[in-house]
Order: sequence, then C-alpha cells, then structure tokens
Amino acid sequence: QVQLVESGGGLVQPGGSLRLSCSASGVTLDYNAIGWFREARENEREGVYCIRIADGMTYYDESVKGRFAISYDNAKNTVYLQMNHLRPSDTAVYYCGATTRSSGHGCSPPWYGYWGQGTQVTVSS
Repeated sequence: QVQLVESGGGLVQPGGSLRLSCSASGVTLDYNAIGWFREARENEREGVYCIRIADGMTYYDESVKGRFAISYDNAKNTVYLQMNHLRPSDTAVYYCGATTRSSGHGCSPPWYGYWGQGTQVTVSS
C-alpha cells in the first residue's frame, strides 16, 4: 500500500505561481507512474500532468502546456508540480495519484489506484 500526501496549495492571483509537492510512503513503493489530477467544482477528476518513473515520459493536458512542469525526485519519492501563469480556470482541488500499471495509463484517472487527500488551489484576484 502506498500513502500519498500533498502540500503546497493555496490562494494566488492570476498570473502567479505555486509549487505542489506529493510525498509517497509505504512498505513497498510499487507504483510505476505518478502525477497530478484536479477536480473543479461539479466537474469530474481530470489528469493534469503525470510522469512514468522508469523513463521519465510525461503526459499532460493541453491546457497546461507551457505553463506547468512536473518533476520527480527518486531519493525523496516526491513528485512536484510547478504551476506558472496560473489562470482562474486552474482553480480546483489537486490530487496526487499513482499507478502500478507500467503502460497504457497515460494521465487517465481510472488507471490510478493510489490517491492523496487533495489540496485546494484557488486562482483569484
């Protein structure tokens, strides 16, 4: 079993930046990909940015291209999401998710079985 704990959410003005962190812990860290997802009010959970640990392949939603970046620290078992040029439409609860699948998972929520508790990101003036 893997436990995921997110941090770094908050309130930021449009155009601002935030960095989210997600630390993984457990007896066996058997995930092969990890990433970030979000749920805006009344919307389904959607994939934002994910990374496959073995080769660093990344998957992202087109809405964050050029604004967000994902990174993974193997020594700390921690994944980061650097969010720049934030927009009000980025407002959501952001969740960290991980999967034991080694392929075919992309950044699609149904393929991810481990989840954190979520952290709120609000972009507003």
